[in-house]
Amino acid sequence: MALLELRGISKRFGGLQALARVNVDLEIGMIASLIGPNGAGKTTLFNTLTGLYRPDEGEIRFQNRSLIGLKPDQITGAGISRTFQNIRLFSHMTVLDNVLVGMHSRLNTKLWQIFLSTQGYQGREKAARHRAIELLELTGLSGRENEWAHQLSYGEQRRLEIARALAAAPKLLLLDEPSAGMNTSEAQSLMTLFKELIGRYVQAILLIEHNMRVVMGISDRVHVLDYGEKIAEGHPDEVRQDPRVIEAYLGQGAWTEHAKG
Repeated sequence: MALLELRGISKRFGGLQALARVNVDLEIGMIASLIGPNGAGKTTLFNTLTGLYRPDEGEIRFQNRSLIGLKPDQITGAGISRTFQNIRLFSHMTVLDNVLVGMHSRLNTKLWQIFLSTQGYQGREKAARHRAIELLELTGLSGRENEWAHQLSYGEQRRLEIARALAAAPKLLLLDEPSAGMNTSEAQSLMTLFKELIGRYVQAILLIEHNMRVVMGISDRVHVLDYGEKIAEGHPDEVRQDPRVIEAYLGQGAWTEHAKG
């Protein structure tokens, strides 16, 4: 049974068909990539999956439970966490506090417990800080916890977003262009991190990515969108040879050049 099942997902904005009958399955233990040209509907699919948009048609099932009609915080609570294409950190909060914010859905702390600083609250707060520091170490930000988020480099801010998403203890992690703005070495390090996450921190990863080195290097399966329709799906080696992908996404002969390395 798939961890995530999308069946016939369609979404329109006025006269624009942003998604048209898109199907996606994601198995436990899998890293899958969602690729396609700008405007293909990739982020719209993420927004629909996470409750920011409601699909006009279709079904979304996570762990065999329908997500249709759930609010974003309810979907987070169900076990799905994400990052965004544009970085959305709290820039004037510390690195540590940004990660702690990501844990709020799991702490189940009442306002009166905080006000009275009960023993239970203190214990949960200590455990949360320990977990946050562990996630910062995992994402290569150890020792930076007391710096302001805006003091980090662009690549480090991307990693902080991943740490914050992991703080919600998701089963499925959605990453929207995680390697954007990173050099080759940073992207390679990110690929290593994603492989370490599977099975230990998350059950599966679905990412939107334009860096073909990343896509080819870590994906068990690739889904290709073009004008809101899924035009190809399969192992990276299969997808890279699909003439529809070459024509729609990269242009004739360009895939090989982008995927080198």
